Amino acid sequence: MQTHVQYLLYACLGACVLGLLFSFGKARWIEKQDPGNEKMVQISTWVREGAMAFLKREYLVLAIFVAVVTGFLYSANAGDLRWGAFAYPIGAGVSALTGYLGMKTATLANCRTAQAARKGICEALFVAFGGGSVMGMYVVSWGLFALTGLFLFFLGLFGCDLTAVNTLVLPVLTNYCMGASSVALFARVGGGIYTKAADVGADIAGKIVAGIPEDDPRNPGVIADNVGDNVGDVAGMGADLCESYNGAILSAMIFGAVIGIDTGNLMFAILPLVLSAVGIIVSIIGTLFVRTKEGGNPQTALNIGTFGAGALMIALSYPIIIYLIPSTFVLAGITFSAIGIFYALSVGLIGGILIGLITQYYTAENLSPVKKIALACKTGAGTNVIAGLGNGMLSTAFPTIVLGAVILVAYHFAGLYGVAIAAVGMLSTTGIQLATDAYGPIADNAGGLAEMAGLPPSVRKITDNLDAVGNSTAAIGKGFAIGSAALTALALFVAFKQAVHLETIDVSNPVVMVGLLIGSMLPFLFAAFSMSAVGEAACAIAEEVARQFRDIKGLLEGVPGVYADNTKCVDIAAREAIKRMMAPALIAIATPVFVGFVGGPEMLAGVLVGTTGTGVMMALFMANAGGSWDNAKKHIEGGGLGAENGKGSDVHKAAVTGDTVGDPFKDTAGPSLNILIKLISMVALVIAPMLI
Repeated sequence: MQTHVQYLLYACLGACVLGLLFSFGKARWIEKQDPGNEKMVQISTWVREGAMAFLKREYLVLAIFVAVVTGFLYSANAGDLRWGAFAYPIGAGVSALTGYLGMKTATLANCRTAQAARKGICEALFVAFGGGSVMGMYVVSWGLFALTGLFLFFLGLFGCDLTAVNTLVLPVLTNYCMGASSVALFARVGGGIYTKAADVGADIAGKIVAGIPEDDPRNPGVIADNVGDNVGDVAGMGADLCESYNGAILSAMIFGAVIGIDTGNLMFAILPLVLSAVGIIVSIIGTLFVRTKEGGNPQTALNIGTFGAGALMIALSYPIIIYLIPSTFVLAGITFSAIGIFYALSVGLIGGILIGLITQYYTAENLSPVKKIALACKTGAGTNVIAGLGNGMLSTAFPTIVLGAVILVAYHFAGLYGVAIAAVGMLSTTGIQLATDAYGPIADNAGGLAEMAGLPPSVRKITDNLDAVGNSTAAIGKGFAIGSAALTALALFVAFKQAVHLETIDVSNPVVMVGLLIGSMLPFLFAAFSMSAVGEAACAIAEEVARQFRDIKGLLEGVPGVYADNTKCVDIAAREAIKRMMAPALIAIATPVFVGFVGGPEMLAGVLVGTTGTGVMMALFMANAGGSWDNAKKHIEGGGLGAENGKGSDVHKAAVTGDTVGDPFKDTAGPSLNILIKLISMVALVIAPMLI
């Protein structure tokens, strides 16, 4: 192996170790914070035990699935490619591990955030964001460590020859990424069904029917709802971003290897790993700048950390690219330059930030679009739903324009490699992006815990403020994930087209058109299964809550010593989520296999194009509509329409209805679609050699 390549890969591993040490140290710091009184600790323990119990049940099902797919990959390949079968469970394991570790810290941070809120918003933000940063750094550090380690291992096994890298090493890494994507899809769908079924069911039976406040301890669905925040919005989201991160790096490595064969330079394949390692370091630095003063705006503090990390990433990537990449190189008869790769990376990162800012505009509580949705609640639930749907649809326009501009600019400067590098740039600061995303569920949990523990109203006001900002940061994180999914899917699609030797994709060919129609339909079918699963599971929880209100005498009246049976709702949510996650997840995996072997490579190419096009639009629409409904409700609860229209009013009930519709939009179906887009492309690339 070339010595300088080896040193670069060791440096990447070193950055990963630094990220892991940072995560471990921050997790220990979280553990040492004051968890509050005995009641707070007890509630937090119920939430943690429920979350861990669900993950164990979910991972048991996933272990069986992973074993079956690993056996298939081993038997379907021959010779050295059989090694790739063992990379699949490694990818699945890393994805599951990051979700588990992040959730473990998040369930410790909830009560500590509530306790810190008794001192002020500054302390509460620091604890909640600290818990989120553990999740963010675990995801990028473990993901890149495994990807780099596998690359090093198989370079040593197969040799540093560029042909071996292209035909053996990268197919193995594709299996690794497919493993991460498979688990991410199950975790996102299963966790999303759990969290929104518990949330919607508890809201229907509690706030709407019984007329009691949100997170009231009398409601037996509240603990299940808090558990759901962790298994869906923390563990599921962590697995989601882990596969997005790895997929973007892999797609750039695939095109880098192709350029390497033409130029005789392996650095093009190594560069995505190096840039991602730099991203880990700048993300750590960015977390140090997330601070606010008492009475300050948490959104501003989070933006400073996120955008500061992005600016630092651009500054550091320039000398690295110029040093590692030849000043000029020829690809497909066209001359490109190292500075062009830098421009591609920069435009990807800037494009991601712009998509985040646009998303923030359409979902932030204090801005015009959400205020209009809140005003629509004055005339009832119907007009609220209409306003939210319109806002979600409108919110797809500018991100799509930005995505198109990023693709064209990146392609102009560095061809398809530039498009893939733009995706790496967009996700290069995933560590801090995910930290700002994961902090939201922690703040939400802290608010529920404060309500159940009977803490002063001032504490709930602070946690609600943090939670409202968390809804926007979560929407921003989803925007980054969706944007990078589009770029990664484009790169993987081109790699598939080359693998099956398709020169062009003729849309006038009926076979391609049928594939295009099937692919365009898939996101709708996938979302329908996910939404229906949430609705049916929520009904089961609502019925159980209503039964307890009816059968447990004195529960609804709040008689001292009378308690709800929380474990029953937790068990229902877990059982329904695991049962109903299978159908939508299997659609993503089975469809490309079936279409590829029955309809052929051209039909499968049409499926990939159709799924990417409608999937990106649906994901943006659902994520932003759901986020705006949620924050419209919080705007009303915070007195934005006057005290007479606050909690318990008809206006508030209309807002709750919109939020109920938006919950599975933004936390189940919407974010799962970006995994669908990439997983279908990944599966198609894995089976491509079998289709020739």
